[in-house]
Amino acid sequence: MSEDLGAGGRTELELADWRRRVAGLYADVRAEGDAAAAHGIWRAGRDALFLEHPQSPLPPGSPLRETGLPCWPYEPDLRFEVPLAPVPEGTRTLELPSGETGSTLLRAVGTVDLPDPVGASITVWWLEQYAGGLFLPLRDGTAGGADPTAASYGGGRYLLDTAKGADLGARGARLIVDLNFLYHPSCRYDDAWLCPLAPPENSVTARVEAGERMA
Repeated sequence: MSEDLGAGGRTELELADWRRRVAGLYADVRAEGDAAAAHGIWRAGRDALFLEHPQSPLPPGSPLRETGLPCWPYEPDLRFEVPLAPVPEGTRTLELPSGETGSTLLRAVGTVDLPDPVGASITVWWLEQYAGGLFLPLRDGTAGGADPTAASYGGGRYLLDTAKGADLGARGARLIVDLNFLYHPSCRYDDAWLCPLAPPENSVTARVEAGERMA
């Protein structure tokens, strides 16, 4: 995002607080033993951040400040604990554009096989920026749909972005992939934000009617 870097580092402090609060929210999610209840904690926390925080990507006057972020009901069949398999092609990287002058460098660290009703293998990435972190974007069959009540953002959604606190955790060597926690990148709400979008190998044809939707 194009940031105002004045006011004695105020913007940087706000961004640090945003990430701190996101990390705290996901810590509460991981601590809750009931998955549906954890989803409720996540939704309430996201709504509060988007309503109150100075770094909210919602423009002033957005109706979502009143209604909260639209989300499909929790679907327990879309929560998986899956092993991280080696990348078939070996070590490789991917550079995604993230704005007019920037890019994001990703390194493939493995793949996860999502059972039916998704029935697809998707790539898990490591962000080479920041201090590193797991990054799992997904573009599914709801992306860009004409009916906003049954559609997600055309560029896809994020499930994990651990460098910024979005971390559902793992059980031993099995990664927790709960598609009910798919969320829209900030650029869905305001094009001032610059977001890496899901690459082709993180696209599936199945409709994932879980997580955040357009309306």
